[in-house]
Amino acid sequence: MKLNNNMKRYRSGLLVAAAALVTGMSACTKNFELYNTDNTGVTDGQLGPDFNSLGLYLKSAQMSILNFSGGGDPNSYQVQQNLNADCFSGYFMTPNPFSSSNNTNYGLVPGWNGEAYKVGYLNVMSPVAKLQKSGIDKNFPAVWAVAQVVQVTAMSRVTDIYGPIPYSHVGEGGSTVPYDSQQDIYKQFFLQLDNAAASLRAQINGGAALPFDFSGFDVVYSGNFAQWLRYTNSLRLRLAMHISKVPAAAALAKSEAEKALDPANGGIITDNADNMTVKVLGDFTNPLVFIAKNWADIRIGASIQCYLTGYNDPRVSRYMDKATDADPALKGKYVGIRIGSQVDKPKYQTYSSLNTEDGANPAFNLKTSMQVMTAAEVYFLRAEAALNGWNNAGGSAQQLYEQGVNTSMAQWQVSAPGYLNNDTSVVATYVDPKNKDNNFTIKNPITIKWNEAASPAQKLERVITQKWMAMFPEGQEAWTEFRRTGYPKLFPVVNNKSGNTISTDLQIRRLPFPQNEYNTNPATVADAVKLLNGPDNGGTPLWWDTRQ
Repeated sequence: MKLNNNMKRYRSGLLVAAAALVTGMSACTKNFELYNTDNTGVTDGQLGPDFNSLGLYLKSAQMSILNFSGGGDPNSYQVQQNLNADCFSGYFMTPNPFSSSNNTNYGLVPGWNGEAYKVGYLNVMSPVAKLQKSGIDKNFPAVWAVAQVVQVTAMSRVTDIYGPIPYSHVGEGGSTVPYDSQQDIYKQFFLQLDNAAASLRAQINGGAALPFDFSGFDVVYSGNFAQWLRYTNSLRLRLAMHISKVPAAAALAKSEAEKALDPANGGIITDNADNMTVKVLGDFTNPLVFIAKNWADIRIGASIQCYLTGYNDPRVSRYMDKATDADPALKGKYVGIRIGSQVDKPKYQTYSSLNTEDGANPAFNLKTSMQVMTAAEVYFLRAEAALNGWNNAGGSAQQLYEQGVNTSMAQWQVSAPGYLNNDTSVVATYVDPKNKDNNFTIKNPITIKWNEAASPAQKLERVITQKWMAMFPEGQEAWTEFRRTGYPKLFPVVNNKSGNTISTDLQIRRLPFPQNEYNTNPATVADAVKLLNGPDNGGTPLWWDTRQ
């Protein structure tokens, strides 16, 4: 990673006023900026006693986890996540062809592939470094703890897209920053969470009152440090599970998970009131909703639609609207688009979209908070911990699996009597009324009801399938869990334009390093490629992705 001091190029009055993000010019022509670019427009001299700039930096970092945008311009989110992980996860597919070869059919677009990298350094690492420079790590350690947890949240997503990234040496000066292996990055994440949790516990257990209203700076938990601690422990559990299938990291995964689950450390998320969601305030909009509703550039994926309709799952009406197409085979039905389909926007934008229209109280609107982690996900993490035989899971795998399902139903305000006793319904066959070549049937589909006599693989498949259904619409973590476990069974791309670098069956494993890195820092990125398990393409698995 090569640094520069172009401090003014991307400053914007909108971002100064609202602590926002740099979004670039268009979905297909992104410009890269690097770590030490200041995207808030706040100078060091403004880090004064009114603490306003502290709030700007902290808000910017929180909002950048899922990359908010203002002024009706969610281009950056679109290529950071929506046309990547959101589609790779089976949740969404675009009706817009953009070009005949793009990320949704594995013809990876260099201008899209680097957006998550840019956002991580420009909009998270840079503001957090500014916060440390202001002295909050020493003066207000609990606030610094929140900043560290936000950084780990955001940068764990970045490394889970690319693998090795610059991390431990970022901010130390010099013209280049080396990449760390993903194994070393995860170890640093756990150390940062150790420090953050200790500071949060100290604040909760009698720390000095802050000389400012922290709730005004916190767009997640409104200044509640106990909730931040529960999220910190839950994040540790998530990251521990990510690495649990790596033989050399199995002991670390177990110890970190058991630390997260130990009640003495402050607890984990167990209730939907503690869900980690980022509020949408001021002139900002929920970018996923904007892209679906205002641009009609994203629609429901065939995989999530077929699981929900096949299982007769009541969450279907909260996740998606019915198709509006005039064709009787579509109109009034839940029908998604299969990833990698050859699409035409006028034809396919009438397929099911996010639930913004149907029902008395649609689940999504332009001010819906952005979801990062839910109580349901944590119950499923605990169910897997129980399957692994780890301590402190707090119940049997079956109990935690069923609590996860029920907690998700409660989150989405639906009732599902008899759902957990259903041992016959399976994922539906996908039928595309406009192109039979897209039709597909999942082989050996899993059912809903827990079966204690099932094999370990079948038990894990049930846990991860329901976890995936509960995490909607957050595609980044869903894609990670699919790569890690191979579950749920997702429909493969119809058209694979990767040039044989990505397996249609195993599906995409990562994004290549940004082209900007090759252009500006070829020696360092060449060293980074050596840290991979293969060439720098979408078919090379990450360190924690042991699935063959």
